Parts: sequence; structure tokens; C-alpha cells
Amino acid sequence: MRNFPLSRGTVAGILKGYIGLSAAVLTEVYIMAINESASKLLLFLTLGIPIICLGMMYFVRPCTPAGEDSSLHSYFAFTQAACVTLAIYLLTTTILKDILSLSNSVCYTFVAIMIIFLIFPLAIPIKMTLFPATRKNFEELAGSLDNLVTGEGDSNHKVPLLTPSASATYLGSIDENEDYSDVEILLAVGEGAVKKKRRPRRGEDFKFREAIIKADFWLLWTVYFVGVGTGVTVLNNLAQIGVSLGVDDANILLSLFSFCNFLGRIGAGAVSEHFVRSRAIPRTIWMTVTQVIMIIVFLLYASALNGTLYIATGLLGICFGVQFGVMIPTVSELFGLKHFGIVFNFMQLGNPLGAILFSALLAGYVYDNEAAKQEGSSCLGPNCFGLTFLVLAGACGVGTVLSVILTIRIRPVYQMLYAGGSFRLPQSSDH
Repeated sequence: MRNFPLSRGTVAGILKGYIGLSAAVLTEVYIMAINESASKLLLFLTLGIPIICLGMMYFVRPCTPAGEDSSLHSYFAFTQAACVTLAIYLLTTTILKDILSLSNSVCYTFVAIMIIFLIFPLAIPIKMTLFPATRKNFEELAGSLDNLVTGEGDSNHKVPLLTPSASATYLGSIDENEDYSDVEILLAVGEGAVKKKRRPRRGEDFKFREAIIKADFWLLWTVYFVGVGTGVTVLNNLAQIGVSLGVDDANILLSLFSFCNFLGRIGAGAVSEHFVRSRAIPRTIWMTVTQVIMIIVFLLYASALNGTLYIATGLLGICFGVQFGVMIPTVSELFGLKHFGIVFNFMQLGNPLGAILFSALLAGYVYDNEAAKQEGSSCLGPNCFGLTFLVLAGACGVGTVLSVILTIRIRPVYQMLYAGGSFRLPQSSDH
């Protein structure tokens, strides 16, 4: 967020998209490279992942914030294309592995191609290193960053709250018996020598304790909690849902959900970035739209109509991914970047808490009761999750109403931040 403050939605979508693909990548390694060996998988997770993280740690650091530059859009487009290509490739190879018997050499080839797709984005820093931007381009970027900080493109001078003449006039009207030191303080505040503290406004940098007393904070948290909590409930129980509706092999369902989840994450970042720049539409409008769709999806699940399982799973995957791609840049825009980490991580609590409430307590309880009625360890039929889906649909209805309220409340903030078609930092408060 700090390195690319002018492309927050795009960056969030790409990062969350790759995170969404990580499970599919590890599954590909597990199935095709180590032949489903549990011991080799544990060894890879114990040693391989930390080594990769340590090797990449140096490259994840604060850099000079990127300004408005046409080349950035092409770089982001290339990264998005590489990400989508990888996702399609993973989905294709998973289906092929599921329906065909592949030799070890073919599996190893698939994994090697996957690694090539993974490192495609490295072409961007290599190109920027071998063919650096000219000095003219660098000066244009510097000027763009100055505009970002000051909020104006043609003036960098500071205008005091009160001019000296105005301050002097005000001083002359003070009663002669008033303490002279108080007059000096008033004059200093007016001329900018002393900065008066005030609470931050939406769009400025909030401390965590300042953010949690805002209604917008809890509205966003609740909307996110409902969106991801209901979605992760289906994800956690997708295998049982498939079995209860007559689909014994859940691999295709899981692959479909993961692929659509990725599309939702990367698409939410790109689409919300376009509309927030062109029309200053708050990003949360897309949480509203997707939660309306989720209501329909849960009703489809509850109806158990023939041919709707895969359609509902794909739609839910997209809507589930949108919640992640929208929440991250919205938090940074409403509450600033200075304390973004702690605010964002608190928002993330909506995911595990939603899983506990909707999946473990609700879905697990309903499923066990229905299985007990059938006198077996597993449950078959639409009643296994029917009540759960109706409750999830109702929860999304509440989330939709709250997201509409939130969108209306923060519309003026986005009109201020994106008034000129690009992000503009508000004047920071000193607190």
C-alpha cells in the first residue's frame, strides 16, 4: 500500500490473488512432484517454505512511492495477465490429473511449467534494472509525488491560517487587561507556529484506538465478517455438501471454487480501481453487489436443483474473493496508511470468527443432527445443509443493508480523495 499509494486496489487484488492461488500451487506440488507423500510434504513445508521466505525477505521493503506513470499500468497489466494464466493452467492440470492417469515425467513437466509461470513477474524488475527510466521520466514521477503530498499541482507554498495583518488586527481588539501570554499563543496558532491538535477525519491517518470508535470501522468490519464468514463456511464443508448432493469427488468443486475465488480477488481490485478513479464510486458498492448475489447462491444451494451445484459454487467463489479485494484498499483509504497494519489485521479477524460461528457452530450442528436422524456417520440429501444455507442467506441480507449504509456514508470521502480522477492525500492532522 505504501509503495503504490495511487494503485491500491490493483495491488491488493494482485497480492490477494496470488495468496488465493497458493493452495492450488502447493496442491500441485503435493500431487505431482512428491507423489502424495505425507512425509515429503511435511519436510517441504518445514524447510522449503521458510527458505523461500528468507530468500525473498530482502525484496519486501518500503520503497519510494510510485507516482502516476503510464508504464506502471502496463506493468500491472502484465502481472495480472501472468496471474490469470497461472490460474487457468492450475485449473487445467488439476482436471487432467483427476480424469487421466499421468506418468511421473508428465507430472514433473507440469510442475516445471507451473514454476515458470510463477516467476513470470520477475521480468518487470529485470527490465527496469537493465533499461532504467530516463531522467525526464524520473522528474515527472517526482513532480507527481509532490502533487500527491501537497494535493496541488501548481503551488507548493504554505498559506497560514491567519495572515500577519489579520493577526495584528485581532490582537488589537483584545482587551488590555487580558494576559499577554494568552495573546501570544493565540497569535502563534493563527500564524501556524503552534499546531492545534484535532481528531483525524476519514481519509487521514488514524491510530487504532481512534479508528475503533468510528461507526464506519464497525460497519466495514461487520460487512466483511458476513461476506467471508458465510463464504468460508461453504468452502470448509464443500466436500460434505458435494457428497450430500450426490457428488462423490469434490476435487473439481474445490478447484472451481479456488479458481473463481482468485478471479474475484484480482477482479475486485482492478474493477473497483477503475470506477473509483472514473466516478469516485466507493469500493464497498462491490461488497453490496456480491452479497446480493450470495443471497441468490445460498438459496440455490438450499433448493438442491439439478445442475445448479457447479454454477452456485463458481458464483460463490467470485463473490467470496471480492470481499478480500475490496476490504484492503478501503481500510487504507478510510483510516490511512500510518497504522494500516494493525487496523487491517483486526479486520482480518472477521474470517476466523465467521468460520467459528457459521461453520463450526451452525453448519456442524445442523449436519450432525441430520446425520443422527439418518442413523449414520454421514448425511445425504438437501436437508443436511438446508437450514444452514437459509441462515447464511439471511446473514448476507443483513450484510447487504449495512454495506449500503456504509457506501452512502463514505461517498463524500471518495469524492474528496478522487476528485481529480486520481488519489489525493488529505491534509494530515497532527495527533
